[in-house]
Amino acid sequence: YTTIDDPTEYFNTVLYSGNGSNRDITGVGFQPNFTWIKQRNGTFSHVLGNSVSGDNKFLVSSATQAESTDSDKFRTFVSDGFQVGTHNGVNGSSKTYVGWSWKESATAGFDIVAYTGNATGGRTVAHSLSAVPAMMIVKNRAASIKWAVYHKNNTAAPETDHLKLNSTDPTEDDDSTWNDTAPTSSVFSLGGSTSTNGDGTAYIAYLFADVKGYSKFGSYTGNGNANGTFVYTGFKPAFVIQKCSSNAFAWELRDNKRPGFNNSTGTFYPNANDAEGTGEGIDILSNGFKCRASGGGQNGSGNTYIYMAFAENPFVTSTGVPATAR
Repeated sequence: YTTIDDPTEYFNTVLYSGNGSNRDITGVGFQPNFTWIKQRNGTFSHVLGNSVSGDNKFLVSSATQAESTDSDKFRTFVSDGFQVGTHNGVNGSSKTYVGWSWKESATAGFDIVAYTGNATGGRTVAHSLSAVPAMMIVKNRAASIKWAVYHKNNTAAPETDHLKLNSTDPTEDDDSTWNDTAPTSSVFSLGGSTSTNGDGTAYIAYLFADVKGYSKFGSYTGNGNANGTFVYTGFKPAFVIQKCSSNAFAWELRDNKRPGFNNSTGTFYPNANDAEGTGEGIDILSNGFKCRASGGGQNGSGNTYIYMAFAENPFVTSTGVPATAR
């Protein structure tokens, strides 16, 4: 059972068509704290805005660039969604878009933390999850530096390693990122790396925890078969990101609304600006997802993968109502 019977109170996906004018994108169902936008039929960058950085500011997942300020792209959050400007990357006339939005909440296992680095190994930063982070995504806001990603299942000792959201690279061993120290239910630790703790530098950190029936951060081994590996999440997924941690393959992102049926393709690559793909996908099931391709990006034989997933429906609600398959 789960404490979150309606996952759309904390995470939701909205599809929209652009009109080239400043506008509110509504239908999210709550006022988000983090929204990630991608043009579907074009090659503009992913645009990531959050309420802690503030209005008109955004980051790009596929690049190392510093945080930008541009009201023509991401503008602000509204009570039922977010506001975009006139740029083709977020709202071009005759273009199509997807926006994924999260609400910051300890109940839903999501916290956004802004901090200033001090270049000192062993530095700790407090968070408000009241749980141990399962995944952390950190970006230097002031300089062109890689995105650093911690995942609890990255390796046998994940605190000694990191992945890069903007890169296809496999995991790297580096004690200067997390100071070889696992996060706790109250703090996360940093080394002296400029990707997480440069002296006097501003950072933003997205922290996620496992929440039964709502979010899951795990790993699996590929079987190299189009009738692929089944990954149990304990809910019907609405959003899945996969990354091969053992080899150099792209991050892959899919959701339950593009195309809205199995085989669920609609693939984006967070480390690249590619338009929405229509090739290999996954099946979204009532209790997890199933890889439907043999490629190295999601299911190469013997490859190790990490994933993050959020729910459309819990497998069973707190009142005993089961999820249904597609």
